[in-house]
Amino acid sequence: MEKPFVYGTAVFGENFTDRVKETKRLRMNFEAGVNTVLISPRRTGKTSLVYKAKEQVSGSDVKFVTMDIYDCRDEFEFYEKFASSVLLALATKVDQVLDLTKTFLSRLVPKISISPDPTSEISLSLGIGPATPNPEQVLNLPEVIAQKRGIRIVVCIDEFQQVGEFDNSLSVQKKVRGIWQLQKNVCYCLFGSKKHMMETIFKNRSMPFYQFGDMLELAPIPEEEWVPFIISRFETRSMIISPELAAEVCKRVALYSSYVQQFAWNVMIEAEGVVKQEDVENGYEMLIRQNASYFRQQIAGLTTYQMNYIRALASGIHTGFTAMETMQSYRMGSKSNIAKIEKVLQEKELIFKDNGRVDFADPVFPVWFKREYCK
Repeated sequence: MEKPFVYGTAVFGENFTDRVKETKRLRMNFEAGVNTVLISPRRTGKTSLVYKAKEQVSGSDVKFVTMDIYDCRDEFEFYEKFASSVLLALATKVDQVLDLTKTFLSRLVPKISISPDPTSEISLSLGIGPATPNPEQVLNLPEVIAQKRGIRIVVCIDEFQQVGEFDNSLSVQKKVRGIWQLQKNVCYCLFGSKKHMMETIFKNRSMPFYQFGDMLELAPIPEEEWVPFIISRFETRSMIISPELAAEVCKRVALYSSYVQQFAWNVMIEAEGVVKQEDVENGYEMLIRQNASYFRQQIAGLTTYQMNYIRALASGIHTGFTAMETMQSYRMGSKSNIAKIEKVLQEKELIFKDNGRVDFADPVFPVWFKREYCK
């Protein structure tokens, strides 16, 4: 039976709602070979949008390479993930992988693991490290293959902000940008879950990736699109939810796509036949419990000053954190300390700043935090 609501993973088919304009724009970028940078808060459906646009691309000469570099801790792990993802995406059999490696990365010796389970993917290791000669050759791999085969390649990289975490990050970014910007048969779609770091990499004029491609910032899907979607998904289970309660589901989680789907599913579990206000309340309580362990991880290791800053924000203070009364009331140290606190909390994706106003990055987090730490 098809899931009526999907969260925590990429959304496909009927579970994907709206994003018509964004999908069209991204699809056209893929088809025209235009680099794209996707920037938005967590839980707003970046990955789902990429896969939706990918499904709509026409033309058998366009090939896709997708990868997630969240676990890459240095440039060589990145090169390893990049090369192996390209080879495995463009070859379906072991001998094809070996042939591609021999032809385009002749100095590397691939190690291939195959599970006895026929549904499992091939595992490839190239052993790329500091001693690997000319590792930059890896960055040009998709362009060389595309030229040889007469195809176009779209490389989609999730969690790209990890590049900003490397010890020699600026040097790596210059190297990568310098090679990728010269490629004519390959385009890139770069996105990640940490909005603040992505903005640092792509919006800062002094950074190598500034103006790398089309900047696509995802706003939340509007309520008027969510409400009929939620109603229709309840109807697939012969259940009824009023437009007012469907709208409440959206508003309580500030239209965050993943939360909307998770909350709606919780409500569906609670309800029988016709959804009541009590079902919405119970579904929301379940949502808070489901995310509590993640929230605890987010604040683990924060200093007393940083926790006090969050308490101030949770109490309704959004500006004027350096005011003497505020600093004394919430014991946040000196004025110079405020900037340091905000930097850490932004890097942890706990807060964001917009035109001098500070808000929580996650709409459910402050509800949980106030219950746990503002009693």
